[in-house]
Amino acid sequence: MRFKASIQNITTFTKLTASLNSLGPLAWVKLSEEQVCFTIIPEQGTQVWAVLSIDSIFETISVQSAANNVINLEVPLASLNRALKSAVNATSAQIRLTKKDNLPMLALTIVTTTSSNTYSAFPTGNNDGFDTAFDSNFSGGNRETIVTQEIPVRVLAPDTVAHLHEPACREPDVHIILPPLMQLKSISDRFTKLALADTKTGSTTTSARTRLEIAANMHGCLKMSIRSDAMNISSIWTDLNNPELDPGHVAGGENGIAEHPSTRMKQLGSADGRSDEGWAVVRIDGRDWGKVMSVGRLGGRVIACFCHEHALILYVYLPNDNGEDESVLTYFISSYSA
Repeated sequence: MRFKASIQNITTFTKLTASLNSLGPLAWVKLSEEQVCFTIIPEQGTQVWAVLSIDSIFETISVQSAANNVINLEVPLASLNRALKSAVNATSAQIRLTKKDNLPMLALTIVTTTSSNTYSAFPTGNNDGFDTAFDSNFSGGNRETIVTQEIPVRVLAPDTVAHLHEPACREPDVHIILPPLMQLKSISDRFTKLALADTKTGSTTTSARTRLEIAANMHGCLKMSIRSDAMNISSIWTDLNNPELDPGHVAGGENGIAEHPSTRMKQLGSADGRSDEGWAVVRIDGRDWGKVMSVGRLGGRVIACFCHEHALILYVYLPNDNGEDESVLTYFISSYSA
């Protein structure tokens, strides 16, 4: 079993692991020479299924195993993120699977180069009126430093992960492209803080007080609200984009689109968001939502699929160097009941 790769995008890799670490301490990492998958399945909260193209993180990769050249690892995200942070200014970085005291490790080796050029401000004592034949006032060179950090991991047998699959969800009632995630995070964090500061909720639990209600319609409107006994606050966005469905990705093609829940929702609601009809609503924990929104640091467009009062699925598309979407992070967030 062998895995070795040179990292070409340290910044993206670091931001990705930081975002995932906020949702769970451990990730199932599936390595192959075609793609890299990160999966987080916490006991409670948001599931993440991320499929990354090789060149979004790695420059070269080699994966060899008896299981069709696929390696499954359980990786502590905090340790991996710490190691990657130290490599942000590296001139090169390489990661490989190795063993130490017979325990599997991911070894991250980084190379940094620092300049040791110096300039002498002292006189040379040459008073003969002629310039020196050689510029002795300058001396220099580059110093290369190599550091290896080890992250303990657990190798997972194929049978251990064979039963793990993405959650099955029905067709969404509404799909919409979200505004910038960091903007959403700022507002949702503000709502959550106001709810936590509200002392007039009696015996209401903290989790209930921080539940956000998020809704969208098929006319480009998104609404975020938080309610308690003492307050009712909402923020609404309009003129967002509801992407067209691709007949090639919908069962039944054109006929399937005609019968799709989102097509029926287009007949309801309004573009100004004032109508009470046509909204698909989910209720989620505000603090968990804030953690999900941290993926906004990676950039890319985000399509939100609303299954009314059931679930919210976010598809975060990361562009590659050609501007094409080749990597996607999928977030599954279950809705609380009303």
